[in-house]
Amino acid sequence: MAMTTLPDRVPLGQNYPNPFNPETVIPFDLPSAGLTRSSVYNLVGQEIAVLMDDHRVAGRHTVRWNGRNDLGRTASSGIYFVRMVAGTKRAIRKVVLMK
Repeated sequence: MAMTTLPDRVPLGQNYPNPFNPETVIPFDLPSAGLTRSSVYNLVGQEIAVLMDDHRVAGRHTVRWNGRNDLGRTASSGIYFVRMVAGTKRAIRKVVLMK
């Protein structure tokens, strides 16, 4: 009897545009409803912005990042990582902010 495992990743699409200035859109698919959190991290692993932290229904969604941190300050040009966590599933996508 073969054991089937569910994927541990959220289908997180490529952001567009990338590189971006001043805003980017990150598409994602949720296989089931639940608490979903999306955050932006800098290269040293510090969380600089929370884009979403709420309950979402199953299906296709998008989240936007306006290039600002949680204090409202514009982030500097560079590479950032968007981390999506939905239940036990997670994904990370690299995004580039270019001014």
